[in-house]
Amino acid sequence: MTLIKSISGIRGTIGGNVGDNLTPIDAVKFASAYGTWIKQQRDKDNYRVVVGRDARISGEMIQNLVMNTLVGMGIHVIDLGLSTTPTVEIAVPMEHADGGIILTASHNPKQWNALKLLDAKGEFLNGEEGAKILNIAESNDMSFAEVDDLGKITINDAYIDLHIDEVLNLKLVNKKAIEKENFKVVVDGVNSTGGIAIPLLLERLGVQAVELYCDPTGHFPHNPEPLKEHLTDLSEAVVKANADFGIVVDPDVDRLAFMDEKGEMFGEEYTLVACADYVLSKTPGNTVSNMSSTRALRDITEKHGGTYEASAVGEVNVVNLMKKNKAVIGGEGNGGIIYPDSHYGRDALVGVALFLSLLAEKQMKVSELRASYPNYFMSKKKIQLTPQLDVDGLLEAMEQKFSEENITTIDGVKIDFANSWVHLRKSNTEPIIRIYTEAPSQKEADDLADRIISEIKVIANI
Repeated sequence: MTLIKSISGIRGTIGGNVGDNLTPIDAVKFASAYGTWIKQQRDKDNYRVVVGRDARISGEMIQNLVMNTLVGMGIHVIDLGLSTTPTVEIAVPMEHADGGIILTASHNPKQWNALKLLDAKGEFLNGEEGAKILNIAESNDMSFAEVDDLGKITINDAYIDLHIDEVLNLKLVNKKAIEKENFKVVVDGVNSTGGIAIPLLLERLGVQAVELYCDPTGHFPHNPEPLKEHLTDLSEAVVKANADFGIVVDPDVDRLAFMDEKGEMFGEEYTLVACADYVLSKTPGNTVSNMSSTRALRDITEKHGGTYEASAVGEVNVVNLMKKNKAVIGGEGNGGIIYPDSHYGRDALVGVALFLSLLAEKQMKVSELRASYPNYFMSKKKIQLTPQLDVDGLLEAMEQKFSEENITTIDGVKIDFANSWVHLRKSNTEPIIRIYTEAPSQKEADDLADRIISEIKVIANI
C-alpha cells in the first residue's frame, strides 16, 4: 500500500511495481489524467500549467516525466524548478495558468514523492474534482496532441523572489519593526527548498539567518516531519548561536514550527495560535482549523471576539470552511498557516513574516510569548494498517463504546471529553490510523492516547 490516491494527491514510494508504487508509468498516467481534466474545464486554444518541485532526490526525474507528458498533451508548462508548495500556488494565478502541479511528498521520508494538484486559482482540488482525475486515470480515457500541436516548456526561476515580494507587501507584515529588532534566527531547511526561500525572506526583513541544513540536495539530515524528536540539532544550534529563536519547515515549505531561545519547542500547534493572535489583534474576525488541531485557537479567537469552527482534516476542507465563515486566518495544527489576504494555501513564508511582526510588536522572548497562551498538550501517535484491519468497523466500534461522550464523525471519530479530546482517523498520506489527543498536561495526553490504542487493539484483536 505505497501508492495512495486521495484528496492530498497521488503519493507513493519510488521504484517497485506499476500500480503499487510511484513508478515512471504511474507518474505519466496521473499527469495525463490531470492534463485531460484541465482540458475538460474549458475549451480554449492554449492551456498552461505551472510545475515546481521540492529538492527530494527523485524530484527532477518525476518533474521531467510530468512536464513532458503535459507537453505531449499540447499543454504549455511554466517550469519553476526548485520551488515551494505555496510558491507554486501563488504562481498559478499570476501566470493566468489553468492549474499547477507540485512534486513533493511533503513531510514523508526521501523514498516518497507525490503529485499535488491545483486548480486555476492555485488551490488544491476538492474531493469531487480529484475523483474525476482518478476516474480518468483508471479508464485510460486520454488523448494526446499531434506533432504540430505539442506544448512548450518555459523556465521561470524568479517565483521564490516574487513570492517574497508578495509576503513583504502584506499590510500586516511590519517590516520596519522587524528590522529594528536585529533578530538572529537559526533556520533548519531540511536540505530542501525551505533552505532557499526562508533565508532569502529573512534577509529581506533585516533578520540575521544562521543556516542549518539549507543545502537543497534532498538528502534529509533527519526525519523531515518537523516534530520535537527530530530536531535535536536545531535545539543545540539555537543555544550555541545565542539566537532569538529557531525556524524549521518541511521539505515543501507549507508547514512551520518554531523553537524558543532556550532550544525548546514552541509547539507546532502554536504556530497558528501565535499568527492568529497577531492577525486577530489587527483585523478581528473568525478562524478555522481542522479537528485534529489544538483548542487554544478557539480560546484565542474568542478572546478577540471572533468565532472558531473546526473542519475535517485536509487543506481543501479547511479552505472551504474558511471561505464559508469568512475567516481572517486559519490553517492546520501541523504548523500550516492559511492567510486569505495572501492566498488560500498553507504558507510557511507568510507564517514567518506574521510571527516576526508579532514578536517585534510584543517585545518579548519567544518562551515568554508561548507562556502567554492557554496551555494544552498533544500526543500524536499512529497504528500501522494491515490488509486484514477493518478500519471503518473499528471506528464504528469506538464510536459506540464512547457514545455517552460528545462525538463528531465528519472525519473519522472525534471524542470530546470535558478537559480533553481524542481524534481517530485514517491518514490521507500514509497507510496508518492517526490517534491525536489533547489534554491539560503531556502525561494526560500520552496516557489518553495509550488507553485508546489499547482499546483499539482489544477491538481489532491485534
